[in-house]
Amino acid sequence: MSSATETSRPQRTVALVTLGCSRNEVDSEELAGRLASEGWQLVDDAGEADVAVVNTCGFVEQAKKDSIDALLEAGDLKGSARTKAVVAVGCLAERYGNQLADQLPEADAVLGFDSYQDMSANLQAVLDGHAPAAHTPRDRRTLLPIAPVARQERIEGIALPGHQQPAGPASGPPVVRARLDGRPWAPLKIASGCDRRCAFCAIPMFRGSFVSRRPHEILEEARWLAERGVKEVFLVSENTTSYGKDLGDLRLLEKMLPELAAVDGIERVRVSYLQPAEIRPDLLDVMAGTPGVVPYFDISFQHASGPLLRRMRRFGDRESFLSLLEQVRTRLPRAGIRSNVIVGFPGETEDDVAELTDFLDAARLDVVGVFGYSDEDGTEAEGYGQKLDQATIAERVTEVTDLVEQLTAQRAEERIGETVSVLVEEVDADGDGEVVGRAEQQGPDVDGVTILTGMPGVAVGEIVTATVVGTEGVDLVAS
Repeated sequence: MSSATETSRPQRTVALVTLGCSRNEVDSEELAGRLASEGWQLVDDAGEADVAVVNTCGFVEQAKKDSIDALLEAGDLKGSARTKAVVAVGCLAERYGNQLADQLPEADAVLGFDSYQDMSANLQAVLDGHAPAAHTPRDRRTLLPIAPVARQERIEGIALPGHQQPAGPASGPPVVRARLDGRPWAPLKIASGCDRRCAFCAIPMFRGSFVSRRPHEILEEARWLAERGVKEVFLVSENTTSYGKDLGDLRLLEKMLPELAAVDGIERVRVSYLQPAEIRPDLLDVMAGTPGVVPYFDISFQHASGPLLRRMRRFGDRESFLSLLEQVRTRLPRAGIRSNVIVGFPGETEDDVAELTDFLDAARLDVVGVFGYSDEDGTEAEGYGQKLDQATIAERVTEVTDLVEQLTAQRAEERIGETVSVLVEEVDADGDGEVVGRAEQQGPDVDGVTILTGMPGVAVGEIVTATVVGTEGVDLVAS
């Protein structure tokens, strides 16, 4: 596009609405960076934007519903606000494409991952009245070789959102990303896709095979984030313990963590989404022994009944998981540990539920997300027999959730008297001056917070030392 055309064109505005996980947040900030570099003005309010781009989540039924509700809400702005168009991107758009477009006319375009590098032209086409054809879904695992080590030579031309792929042959800025908030932490994508075949999960189909980003790219983006006030980087992927396998070095994460922790301005490195079957003693040693890498373990257990886990196409059982937790706590007695579990999976028995609750009782986890099973299109479990009725699933979700709330509140109480290092995230200057942050053991958004008392004058982004004096559920109160 010529500079003359850019000069004559009225200022175009775009708002990005992000749903789902931290990986989606990275994708939105990369899209924002691409659009800003093409002359779009980023605005926070969809009602003040010419185009509202909704970055959807397509993981489970509730996430899909939330994404559709967000699209409908944005669609309601057309005619009553500045908004002229609504565009769906993200996992739901990638997964369902033209089917979503047929069922949701409120979306003026449904664009898949392949459209991201040329998003500016696509959005302009929508405004000009000739929107691109809706994305046609496909199994993205078929786009790359089965052998991980053969993938890096074949990724040119394969869209990998959040990987900072150049839009063309010309060299551009090393990092194409725009911060969409002022938080002192930021997610940093280290890989995309997944090679596991969990029977309940559709993510590999629409995110594709596992692909690592190269360490120098990750370090460069960490430095870029630090220059913009980020104190904590949150390493995200679909499976962090697989990092490096397609680069020929499965221990590449262990090598990279000390380098990330040494980036000037970055005071915390947080690792997410560890597969229990892939956690190596060497990785535990590096996470425990590297200053700046926080004592936090996000471990994807999903259940604790060995037979049911095999039916899920996963590994492990109650005993092996408790042994792993002992290995973590031997190195870091005060580590924060979170996980997610699924109840109501086809064939789950009362004995399986008892095995899960026995595990949770013994595990002393800080946070547990409890999900009721739902069929996901195209997954192996969708075709399983022995499906449980919805009432039974709901009962089990309630039972396990009630237990988890008791256990995690008890776990928080065990921390009374501990000294914690807290990253300040909110300061209520207009009210009572309440200060809210996260201790090293608390992950962002879903793991609880630390409420600081008796600390006037602190600012967002500071890291302060305090003593835990009380709890509110999983939240800590420190002074």
